[in-house]
Amino acid sequence: MVSSAAGTADVRRLVLESLKGRADDMADRWVLLQMERAPMDPANSERELRYEADVLASALLGGLDSALPVEQVAAEHRELREAIRDLSLRRARAGAAPTATSLSVLALKDILLAIVQETTDDTRVLLAAALLINRLLDAAGALSFALYAEGREDIIRRQSRQLLEVSTPVVRLWRQVVAVPLIGTLDTARTQVVMENLLQAIQDEDAQVAIIDITGVPTVDTAVAQHLMQTVRAVRLMGADCVISGIRPTIAQTIAQLGIDLFDILTRATLAEALSEAMKITGGSAPAPRAPVTR
Repeated sequence: MVSSAAGTADVRRLVLESLKGRADDMADRWVLLQMERAPMDPANSERELRYEADVLASALLGGLDSALPVEQVAAEHRELREAIRDLSLRRARAGAAPTATSLSVLALKDILLAIVQETTDDTRVLLAAALLINRLLDAAGALSFALYAEGREDIIRRQSRQLLEVSTPVVRLWRQVVAVPLIGTLDTARTQVVMENLLQAIQDEDAQVAIIDITGVPTVDTAVAQHLMQTVRAVRLMGADCVISGIRPTIAQTIAQLGIDLFDILTRATLAEALSEAMKITGGSAPAPRAPVTR
């Protein structure tokens, strides 16, 4: 039985003494509570929850046993912060809601206070312990929410980057000729990916000509034209020539009406015409047509 506290300063020690040796019990109760709240949640399998609970309970005891102020334990105690971070990122990758993730950490409040109640019936101690536990886990819950949001944003950024790379493939059309077919809107982020991939392909293939095909670009405005010219300039800095193909009548008319200057940029109406021009630049020649087979 824990004796009455002489003052608020001793409450943390009393709480820690109540919890020492009870890490497994804390983890068991937390797992059961999580499964009761979301029994069908695929993100909360019993094995995953048990791992999270064991790590979190151990880190929580370590944080309480540190010299850090209780409000700073979650953010500054390395082991506890890493435990909360790993839990939040794991939940983010599994698609759990950020609020649910934060509430799962806050659920430890009732568990910790229940364990303290089993060791003392002093009302003043229990009240002081409840206040301390609230301060500790409120900070942990807020940190969990913030880390979840940060991790989710990182996941979205990486997925967006991967989608951009998939949507802007660079292909080798001929010896020393590469091309990137563009489909959809060309914005700043996509331009950057196109430029990086195209310049890397020029280096890898020792290309002399890069073809940018905009047949699949629905409209060309001033911003799109600026992005194209920026890419052309980068290609030229690599020592390669650049040809823009897919200049349809409507796009040509729009470019003329906007007063966009593409005078020094080689353009062609179709990808086939651009490839033919590229082969002239590289000194290549198209393969002779095969004679028809006579039977």
